[in-house]
Amino acid sequence: MKVYGLTGSIGMGKSAVAKMLRRQGVPVFDADAQVHILQGPGGKLLPAIETRFPGTTGPMGVDRGKLGAAVFGHPQELKALESIVHPAVHAERARFLRRNRSRAFVVLDIPLLYEKHGHRKLHGVIVVTAPAWKQRKRVLARPGMTMAKFRRIVHLQTPDAEKRRRADYIIHTGTTFANTRAQVRLLVACLGAKTGR
Repeated sequence: MKVYGLTGSIGMGKSAVAKMLRRQGVPVFDADAQVHILQGPGGKLLPAIETRFPGTTGPMGVDRGKLGAAVFGHPQELKALESIVHPAVHAERARFLRRNRSRAFVVLDIPLLYEKHGHRKLHGVIVVTAPAWKQRKRVLARPGMTMAKFRRIVHLQTPDAEKRRRADYIIHTGTTFANTRAQVRLLVACLGAKTGR
């Protein structure tokens, strides 16, 4: 089984591409979705997070606003949160890989793939990209998003141009859905051909 990474900066359309991959029958592990489950109602990580960051959890799981305020701009606190979250996500990913070990290839949807050096253990990286103006328009349309917040997030991420330079495969989403779907179908055919399936 070959393992590919899927990444892209905020607002580039990575989630849409992940859905298209699933519709093509490709198993996709969504790291962000796992974090939401682990931190959601009854999530496995709630006791550890509440112990380390008192008052940030409740019956509905993690209060993302409170937890964000506790760690954003505080590197040591962010590191403490990551030390709780990352091992649990790694364990879920290992389960996903075991479940799909008979498949020709799988995709790991990892937003901070390059930032956390996760690309080193993969067979290739798929980068999702779009023009900067379209990225900005998409992100600013999100509830509660401001230009200042958008700039802070982008500043923390590996630049899109750098991601594209290091990518093995690129999916452009600055076009129509039909065009993006066609790119995804072509990619799946290409990856399938590489595995001989």
